[in-house]
Amino acid sequence: GKAAPGEEVGVLLCDVGDAGSLAAMARQTRLVLNCVGPYRFFGEPVVEACVENGASCIDISGEPQFLEGMYLKYNEKAAEKGVYVVGSCGFDSIPADMGVLYTRDKLKGTLTAVESFLSVKSGPEGVGVHDGTWKSAVYGLADEDNLKKLRKQIGYTPVPVVGAKLKKRGFLFYSPEFKEYCITFMGSDGSVVKRTQRYLHTELQQTPVQYGAYVTLGGLGSVIKLMFMGMLFLLLVKFNFGRKLLTKYPKFFSGGYFSKEGPTQKQMDGTSFTMTFFGEGYSEGQDPQKGKPNVKICTEVKGPEPGYIATPIAMVQAGLSLLEDVASLPKRGGVYSPGAAFSKTKLIDRLNKRGVEFSVISKPEV
Repeated sequence: GKAAPGEEVGVLLCDVGDAGSLAAMARQTRLVLNCVGPYRFFGEPVVEACVENGASCIDISGEPQFLEGMYLKYNEKAAEKGVYVVGSCGFDSIPADMGVLYTRDKLKGTLTAVESFLSVKSGPEGVGVHDGTWKSAVYGLADEDNLKKLRKQIGYTPVPVVGAKLKKRGFLFYSPEFKEYCITFMGSDGSVVKRTQRYLHTELQQTPVQYGAYVTLGGLGSVIKLMFMGMLFLLLVKFNFGRKLLTKYPKFFSGGYFSKEGPTQKQMDGTSFTMTFFGEGYSEGQDPQKGKPNVKICTEVKGPEPGYIATPIAMVQAGLSLLEDVASLPKRGGVYSPGAAFSKTKLIDRLNKRGVEFSVISKPEV
């Protein structure tokens, strides 16, 4: 049976609307795991309380606007206080971000570009997700213009392209490797990996890796269904009444995927994910600034159901890394993406032992 928490585990009640309660919580701990989303509405008070009161903070947000907004507002303050604020430590975006680093570390030579393909497989019961995630998507897409403004405000240094330029794919394409149609992955993976690569390049002088994120859809039937739902979504998301409709009837507008109830245990048990990484680069002694890439590598990250099983595994192991692999963390505190915070820690080993498994599928061939 399940082990009950020991007597010494108390319950602290706090409310994101009550700053005093958050401060009292943050003062009593070294690390807060924040699971309360959509983070654009509820996330900042927790980050602020943690930074002000000297506690580190981890969340499972897949909302680039929140993640990068926290970087802009709290990075300096967190550095002064010596605390680490690490966003996107769930399925968004630990498999992608750590997967790129794993691929880089397994290539003999210099990795310059990677594409990842996410496949989620479900059993006869199908897949289910809570409407909280749906709401995050609705408001995130509605507010894309403000994300562009935020990035201007941060004034990121451009990440140089090293090696052959990674070709942008169309929004929808057929993949001969998977024999399925694929689309650009709309989640936060691309933005998180980019932040990690920028950090590793500017702070540690590592060769930045170009990255593209995609998801496999299946056959033509799935494509047509998705296109229809997608058009409807994009039409409604631009208007206030449309957003109200989308958030009021998640099940209807998502073709049954998202609901206020979330997934059943059977649905979760029958679901798993595989993320496959195709990397290319230059063998040892080859100059990545010259000529074509001459080595390839394929790796994968496999795990259980993404939203409710893989996400807590990723979050808790990230937390353990933050508390136990202290010597391997970045020298100063700050607001970090997972790869930036954990590139030198034992996080991948920890995940491997817990069922989120990283492996090399095919070795580089020159």
